[in-house]
Amino acid sequence: MTTALSPTRRTTGTRESARAVSERHRMMALLEDGLVGHLGVVLSTGPTDGKAGATHPVVLPVAYAVDPAGPDAEGTLYVHGSTGAGWLRSAIETDMCFTVTELDGLVAARSGMHHSMNYRSAVIIGRARSVVDPDERSHALDLIVDHMIPGRSATLRAATRKELAATAVLALPLREASMKERAGGPVDDPADIDPAVWAGVIPLRRVALAPVSADDAPGPVPADVRRRAEDLA
Repeated sequence: MTTALSPTRRTTGTRESARAVSERHRMMALLEDGLVGHLGVVLSTGPTDGKAGATHPVVLPVAYAVDPAGPDAEGTLYVHGSTGAGWLRSAIETDMCFTVTELDGLVAARSGMHHSMNYRSAVIIGRARSVVDPDERSHALDLIVDHMIPGRSATLRAATRKELAATAVLALPLREASMKERAGGPVDDPADIDPAVWAGVIPLRRVALAPVSADDAPGPVPADVRRRAEDLA
């Protein structure tokens, strides 16, 4: 894996170039921190009632996981879904866009124009492949579970043949990617700076509450779940 992000024409921003992040390890850290990604694809609908088919974009929230040493260029990002999902079939047929954003703060300035947000955001574009190798599929599904709760997959029963048959796994190369971030306070125009008008940042962070056991799980909360809740507290 290279140490630098080298965005292509499709992943090179046209504005706020100062916010661009060039270190690949920082994007990988963001992907590790994030829990929900958004996958954008163009769906194709076949002809019906004598009418020609059409296309329309859709953006879906998905769970994901990353393997920095995966078999694809610069590592692999995995997502999964139902084999019957239309978006999943479309994602294999054409390029897709995957984004992860973490919101770190609300930035209040002295004008509406300069209100902003502190954030970290990654964009990955590429052609996904369907994972058919049984070992890689199992590895990918374990990674997705462990991305939610590290170590969880080792405590679970193995997936059944029926479950595996109903689940599709996609792998997206991490080569064509970019990242931007904003941090710090508001940037007001000099003429707007007035001590009588408040400006600053409302910091934000994701916080986990104490685990809530299912009604049919009367035993103690397992160590992996407690650790995850504590890490996010």
